[in-house]
Amino acid sequence: MYRKKTGIVGIIITIIILILLVILSNMNIQSMSHIENALASIVMPVQNGLTYLKNKISGNNTFFSDINNLKKENEELKEKNSELEKSLRELEIIKSENATLKEYVALSEQYADYKTKPAYIINKDISNYSSIFVINIGKKDGIEPGMTVISEKGLVGYVISVTERTAKVQTILDTSSTVSTVLASSRDAIICKGTLEDKTVLKGSYIPTEANLVLGDKLETSGMGGIYPKGIVVGTIKSIENTKNVTDRYIVVTPAVDFKKVETVLVITNQ
Repeated sequence: MYRKKTGIVGIIITIIILILLVILSNMNIQSMSHIENALASIVMPVQNGLTYLKNKISGNNTFFSDINNLKKENEELKEKNSELEKSLRELEIIKSENATLKEYVALSEQYADYKTKPAYIINKDISNYSSIFVINIGKKDGIEPGMTVISEKGLVGYVISVTERTAKVQTILDTSSTVSTVLASSRDAIICKGTLEDKTVLKGSYIPTEANLVLGDKLETSGMGGIYPKGIVVGTIKSIENTKNVTDRYIVVTPAVDFKKVETVLVITNQ
């Protein structure tokens, strides 16, 4: 009985094997292709990721080498930029010096009748009551108190004290300064002084009653008073202030020199 059952099982197994062989031998090639494609869709992304990672790791040496090269180039560019900035500063200094020299030449030509010494203004002390400049020349340069100081535009003031290497200049804006002037058109005499109210203008008074005042008319030094030589431009009439008494009328004068911007001057040494 047992042998019969064993024989039946063996026959069944044999039949199953034969059936599988027949199925496999007759399987469609296209079906196999679908299975391969399914496997490929799973395997390929993994394979591509591994390939990318491999390439990234193998390129690290080049990456760090490029970083070092960029750092070196950056340092070189910084150095070149620093050199260019230095050259630019030197060029600006040269341009400034040339401009100053041209201004000195223009001043010397304009006041060719006078013997002059050029100077820089190295300090400005302007308050409500005084207007003083300090220039970079003094006794060693032949500068003495009382010498007139001018700029390209006109009258600046006069030297009030000196040291070996510097001199103090009281400008015409100072409230204690007095300039004897004449109108360029009529030659009428007017006294100009600095004011407490406005440190940018002069007040002209003691005007002759018959004087014909015109806005914009120029005023020049008269040569009277023993301080300033004749013919130096002082300023122009900005406004005419009439009063009840004609003898008390006065004018407001805009100085020819811009005292906020003036940097270079000449000291007249042979007046």
